[in-house]
Amino acid sequence: MSNITLPHLPDGFRAAGIAAHIKKNGQPDLALIVSDRDCRAAAVFTTNKVKAAPVLHDQAMLAEHADHVRAVIINSGCANACTGAQGLQDCSETARHAAESLRGAGGQRVDDSQVFVMSTGVIGVNLPMDRIRTGMTAAVESLNADGLEHAARAIMTTDTVPKIAYTEVVTDACAYRIAGIAKGSGMIHPNMATLLSVVMTDAAINSRELKEMLVRAAGQSFNRISVDGDTSTNDTLLALANGASGIAVESEESRRQFQAALTEVCIDLAKQMARDGEGATKLITLEITGAPSSHAAEIVGRTIAKSPLVKTAFYGEDANWGRIIAAAGYSGEDVDPERMSLWFGPVLVFEKGMPTKYSEEQATRAIQTRDVAVRLDLGLGDASATIWTCDLSHDYVTINGRYRT
Repeated sequence: MSNITLPHLPDGFRAAGIAAHIKKNGQPDLALIVSDRDCRAAAVFTTNKVKAAPVLHDQAMLAEHADHVRAVIINSGCANACTGAQGLQDCSETARHAAESLRGAGGQRVDDSQVFVMSTGVIGVNLPMDRIRTGMTAAVESLNADGLEHAARAIMTTDTVPKIAYTEVVTDACAYRIAGIAKGSGMIHPNMATLLSVVMTDAAINSRELKEMLVRAAGQSFNRISVDGDTSTNDTLLALANGASGIAVESEESRRQFQAALTEVCIDLAKQMARDGEGATKLITLEITGAPSSHAAEIVGRTIAKSPLVKTAFYGEDANWGRIIAAAGYSGEDVDPERMSLWFGPVLVFEKGMPTKYSEEQATRAIQTRDVAVRLDLGLGDASATIWTCDLSHDYVTINGRYRT
């Protein structure tokens, strides 16, 4: 398994991203991903009780057609959330028009029930269906095997860069590919971290096993990042497997390989999201070790990751270790400061309930980099967890204070 420069989508997939003028700024805002054959599909959705219309639409669609998905249409600039019956109707019409456009352009036998729909943007606004319909035609005409970056750009909202990940698995002189795109910069916190993401593979795997592996991959990636502690109404992670490579994931070894590759792609995308957090200047990797269970390690790590005091200290490059110890203490887990050890990079700053005789200059230098490593050993067991977060800057307030304007 190796990461390589993305030459094209996995076999059998095409993608496009165009400007349908849903956004006021004229940037790309409509993405389309299509497979030339039926895909086995699986998805993980937001746990927010307030679910956007596309989430409700897709959950119902997958319950009936998980083995026959052919396309995904994604718009940015409008979340289609809290839009009532009209929002659900707009989802159905979007799927219908996508299917009609694909049938008309290339003679593909695509049915409405085979089209997955995603949206992201402002809550409480109806989709501009006239622009969706017009844009759909342009998106279908733009489909190509090198269109993944265009699709990744079209789903961005406050993201500053497109997020793409790719890996290739080689087995017995054959190979299959897994590629993914994601968007997410704010409203990010488990479960699920705010995102839209589509992961595609040309391997063959049944939808039940794909769902099990996707849930595990999400648990190691998207559910271990935090920007601001908020979760969204639209979070959706979709996986599609079309089998175009001719390689089937059937044996125990092939399952292990596929799980590792899928998780690798999801972690890559998740870290890109944390690095591109709204207004962020640093990617912070929190490694929690010495925990009694991986669950306890995650809880402690997540608590630290969403602490405004911790995050602002990193922004100000203040090696204020006390904020991390305090956050661990109110995490709800039964921690003991007398057993804790804390490092900023290679610098041990806290041990056995007290600060060490560390160099303030060295500790500060360790957090002045773009990538900051922090390790907290709880001294209570052998379990661990890694959480990715970012700092909290003045720009975060500016971006979110003016989000709708």
